[in-house]
Amino acid sequence: MQTVSPSPAPARTVLISGASVAGLALAHWLRHHGYAPTVVERAPAVRPGGQAIDVRGAALDVLDRMGLLAAARAARTRMRGMSMLDARGDELWRSTEMTLSGGRLDGDDIELLRDDLTDLLYERARDGVAYVFGDSITALDQHANGVRVAFERAEPRDFDLVVGADGLHSKVRALAFGPEERFVRHLGAYVAVFTTENFLGLEDWQTWVQDDDRASLCVYPARGNTEIRATVGFRSEPIGLDHRDTGRQRAVMAERLAHLGWETPRLLKAMHEAPDFHCDAMAQIHLDRWTDGRVALVGDAGYCASPLSGQGTSLALVGAYVLAAELGRADGGHGAAFARYERRMRPFVARNQALATEHTAGAAGEAALDAAKNAIALDG
Repeated sequence: MQTVSPSPAPARTVLISGASVAGLALAHWLRHHGYAPTVVERAPAVRPGGQAIDVRGAALDVLDRMGLLAAARAARTRMRGMSMLDARGDELWRSTEMTLSGGRLDGDDIELLRDDLTDLLYERARDGVAYVFGDSITALDQHANGVRVAFERAEPRDFDLVVGADGLHSKVRALAFGPEERFVRHLGAYVAVFTTENFLGLEDWQTWVQDDDRASLCVYPARGNTEIRATVGFRSEPIGLDHRDTGRQRAVMAERLAHLGWETPRLLKAMHEAPDFHCDAMAQIHLDRWTDGRVALVGDAGYCASPLSGQGTSLALVGAYVLAAELGRADGGHGAAFARYERRMRPFVARNQALATEHTAGAAGEAALDAAKNAIALDG
C-alpha cells in the first residue's frame, strides 16, 4: 500500500497595516518564522521623504540579523558638523564633533534618511510578502478562528492575526482599542519636515536657527549635497492642527517661523512648494496593553516615543523583531506570544519614552540614552 504524506498545514496569515519601518521589519521577521504576511498601505507605494533618523543599540543588532547593517552604514549621513544660529541668523556656536540630530560623529549609532532605511527594508521584505498599496482597513471583526477585515477598496478577507504598524494616528488602534485622544500625550510642540533643492550650497553641514525654544529650523544636505532636508517647528500647547490638513499646517508653520532671520523666507517658500511636506504634533502614545485578542500594535501605533526621544526608529525595529520572535516561539499560540512580547518590550519602551520627557542634558543625557537604547535582550 502506498503511503501518502499529509499535506503541510497552511502558513498562518497576518495582516500588517503600514509599510513603514515597523511594518516592513515585521513582515520580514514573520516570513522568517514561517508566517504568511500581507502588508496594506494607504499610500500608492512605500512613502518617500522624511527626516534623518537614528538606529542605535539593540536596533543595530536587528539590522545586523537582517543582513542590512553594512548597507545602512553605507547609506548613513556624512555630516562634518553643525552650526547653531540665533533668531537673527548670527552664529552662536559650532561643532565638528556632533550634530543635534545624530549625536556624536564618531559613535557607533547610524543616522540615515528615513526613506533610505525603508527602501532597504522593503527590498529585504519583498519575497514571500504580499503588498496591497492604495488601500486601508475600515473595520475589524474578531471571531473564534481569526479576524474578518474590511477594506476601503478591496473585498473583505479573513486573517489569523492583525497588527497595526500604522503610526501615531493608527487606524488599527482606533478600531481595536478606542479613540486616539484616550492614548495620546501632547509634548508641547509641532514639527514639519520637507525636501527641497540645495539652494543654500550646504556641503555635509547641518545648520540650526533657534529662537529661545519658541521656534526653530534645521537644514542639512542629502543625496550627495544635491538636496536639503528641512525640519521646522514651534513650541505650543495643542491647537487642533489636523494632521491631514496640509494647507493649514503650512500656513501655521509660516506664521510661527516668519520672525526668524537667515534664509528662513526662502525656506518657507520652499516649504509651500515641497511635495513631501509632512507635519504633526510631537506626542507620545501610552496604552495599558498593546494586544487585544488577535490584534496587536507595534512601533508608533502602540508606543510612539516622538522624534524628541531620538529612539522611535529603534523602538520600531526592536518591537517588530521581538513580536515576530515570540510568535515564532509560540507555534500558533498567539495569546502567549503577545503576553511575552508585552513583558519584554515594556521596560525598553518606558526608558526610551522617558528620553523625550525628562530632557536630561550633557553627560547625564548621554548616559540615559546609552542605558535606554540597550535596555532589552533580543534573545531569551
